[in-house]
Amino acid sequence: MRAPYASDPAQARGRLIPEEESVFRSCFQRDRDRIIHASSFRRLKHKTQVFVEHEGDYFRTRLTHSIEVAQVARTICGALDLNPELTEAVALAHDLGHPPFGHTGEDALAELMAPYGGFDHNAQAIRIVTSLERHYAEFDGLNLTWETLEGIAKHNGPVTGDIPWALAQYNARHDLELHTHASAEAQVAALSDDIAYNNHDLHDGLRAELFSTDDLAEMPILADCFIEVDRKYPGLNYYRRRHEALRRFFGILVEDVIDNARRTLNEVQPQSVTDIRHAGRMMIYFSPALWEDLKVIRKFLFHRMYRAPSVVEMRKQVTQVVRELFPMFMEHTDLLPKQWRKDVAEATTEVQMARIVSDYISGMTDRFALQEHERMILKGDKTASTA
Repeated sequence: MRAPYASDPAQARGRLIPEEESVFRSCFQRDRDRIIHASSFRRLKHKTQVFVEHEGDYFRTRLTHSIEVAQVARTICGALDLNPELTEAVALAHDLGHPPFGHTGEDALAELMAPYGGFDHNAQAIRIVTSLERHYAEFDGLNLTWETLEGIAKHNGPVTGDIPWALAQYNARHDLELHTHASAEAQVAALSDDIAYNNHDLHDGLRAELFSTDDLAEMPILADCFIEVDRKYPGLNYYRRRHEALRRFFGILVEDVIDNARRTLNEVQPQSVTDIRHAGRMMIYFSPALWEDLKVIRKFLFHRMYRAPSVVEMRKQVTQVVRELFPMFMEHTDLLPKQWRKDVAEATTEVQMARIVSDYISGMTDRFALQEHERMILKGDKTASTA
């Protein structure tokens, strides 16, 4: 039994291009499946979170991260009687717009695109699922439902003020009501993203030896987790001990979101998904007490992991890769792959050309960007790519 404020596929607002719906799958299931089969989703396996793709096979990639987010989101939606297929679709799509090299690549591309309208990974995800995926006979993009597009666009809250150009461009065709909150399912996807990366960044930082288990055992929330593990499993070996502690940390974050969401929903008493959108506040968030503790952990990760000397050095190197690829493709548009030539031929302004180059570079994996940089810049092989 779904909650009255859960998103109902039978009441979905439909797709920009009308289609005959599936007999066997709801519209949200179909959205999820289209995202899974998208080429941009497959490329996430070679796009990284913090580390660059070649630095180790055990570190999370955007693909494994997205799967973890979807798993957490389905769990929370199940506990809150929300629609699990919609939250899964939003969770799986939320990182599609990330360029190579994580936030470092995004910062570099945003700087390069500043004269041409900027770059934003959330807006780029909308551009991918509404335009750049070009496989279907009747439309560009994936022709997702309004609810899934809304969730991708504003899962972190209303989008107001200076709206990223890629999002503004699509919104002019298909109003996503950017001034309102998204569905509860999309909000769950957003919090699941926070839960997943806070947990797995601790795992990855330990594996990279940027900090130790003893460092974590002194942190809020985590200290109690280690105490509980030591009480229950005295003498447990190092690797199992830290895994058991991080398991408990993960569970605490999930349970806190569920408990706090139940309290918030009980206070607001929404009777429809429309009530969620117009509540004027988020429904799904951490409790204030846990959030204060989590901020301490996030600050620790910022200094000890995201700004670790080895990570900062790699950031410099990959930033240079993006900074050198962009002007090269702007000057030598013939180097773009064959399937991009039609867009190039139709571009009449420098801004349009910059957006094509931005789309192409942002779609690269870490591996491919490094290979192309070595081939074209370092070795000077100015022949068209076959990607």
